[in-house]
Amino acid sequence: MLKVQNISINYGVCAVVQNVSFALSPGKIIALLGANGAGKTTLLKSLNASLPVAKGEIFLNGKNLNDFSRREIAKEITVIAQENETKFPVSVLEFVLAGRFAHGGNFGWETEKDLQIAVDCLNLCDLKNYENRLMNQLSGGERQRVILARALATEAKIFLLDEPTANLDLAHQAMMFRLVRERCETRDSSAIVITHDLNLASEFADEIILLKNGKIPAKGAPQIVLTEENLQEIFGVKVLLDQNPSSGKRRITTLF
Repeated sequence: MLKVQNISINYGVCAVVQNVSFALSPGKIIALLGANGAGKTTLLKSLNASLPVAKGEIFLNGKNLNDFSRREIAKEITVIAQENETKFPVSVLEFVLAGRFAHGGNFGWETEKDLQIAVDCLNLCDLKNYENRLMNQLSGGERQRVILARALATEAKIFLLDEPTANLDLAHQAMMFRLVRERCETRDSSAIVITHDLNLASEFADEIILLKNGKIPAKGAPQIVLTEENLQEIFGVKVLLDQNPSSGKRRITTLF
């Protein structure tokens, strides 16, 4: 679905991402982990052509990403970034409907199907009856859930999530990952998630990619990658590893 082949990304003369390769398959979730400044967001932005690569190639469904138009990319790839304050008085429904633009005709008018999809996605995100509320009057957590609803409304196959749970409470953090997981399992979608929550990554990800100084020192299944040695190298902290008694997944506790 998405194949990254030996890409490097520069800011001026500084190499931010260096010789990175991986593949994202249908139905799978990859968690991208690393310390601040490791190059995670830069790498994520390259995956929908928001940032150019200095070398290497990115393939979407077997075709070079540079050969797609912006509308074609938007139909296949959607982004859920960290919540930013919306200063314009746009309604929640209008904001979510904007996610349907790639499906519109030449004049861009929304259809009854578009409206129904938007409302259904709002309901999925615990936003029933929010349609007429204004984005600039919502809390940070509410806006973040609207951003998720818009991403779901695109019906894109690939989700790129950049610290999507930063403003969410525990219940809505779990809801976000559950909705993304369900979309991956039922529609052969896939996702790449940047998160600083190692335990959420361990629970929901099929694969972990560790990033340090723009390079990948380790990648693979969570139980293989989330080791004391790797986490010490990436984050500079000692951790205690055990098993979550409910899920059986690896659990990480930072030692102070």
